[in-house]
Amino acid sequence: MALEANKAFLKRVSLFSGLGERQLDALASSSVRRAFPKGRMIVAEGEPSAALYILLSGRAKVQRSDSEGKEVILAILGAGECFGEMSLIDDAPRSASVITIESCDFMAINKDAFKEILSENPEIAMKIMKGLVKRLREADRKIETLALLDVYGRVARVLIDFSEEVGGERIVKGKLPRQEIAKMIGASREMVSRVMKGLEAEGYIVPLESGKLVLREKLSNYLQ
Repeated sequence: MALEANKAFLKRVSLFSGLGERQLDALASSSVRRAFPKGRMIVAEGEPSAALYILLSGRAKVQRSDSEGKEVILAILGAGECFGEMSLIDDAPRSASVITIESCDFMAINKDAFKEILSENPEIAMKIMKGLVKRLREADRKIETLALLDVYGRVARVLIDFSEEVGGERIVKGKLPRQEIAKMIGASREMVSRVMKGLEAEGYIVPLESGKLVLREKLSNYLQ
């Protein structure tokens, strides 16, 4: 029963859309589905890599920290995204920690099983490469944001990146804690709170009772 459930989940992942039944069976038998509550560390920076993780539901943050405990958030992962592929490819220790932002379901795929499927399927290798290139481009843009924009521009960039168009408006649906934004842009929580209050007072953002945020078009002026 668990094997069939794992196989059903894998079929929903775009990364494995080109696999045949035999290969899906091999992956499913080497996979474990795991559920974690909010605030749980899934993998730790510096530890050996033993599996590829696919996020089935929920959100998680990719985070690094220095010797003094200062943390920076590199990315926020959503359903369908994977992590741990770099360590599986080069056998280096994990480059960052991954921590759940909310309750999450994951699929963990055994390292050896994934590498075997990767060697047999060039299309999966290409999808992995495209995913890594996407992250590299996002990292380049983040470096540009930190170097060229003031704190208002950095906050605006985060809000716009996490928004989606709904009924002709840009809306941030998920809750974005001030502390999380601060870790993404290299600022203090207090500074982010002041910026958010300023943006609200000037009509750049409109909070809704549901906790969502409506972003006005003029918010993009801060990115110029």
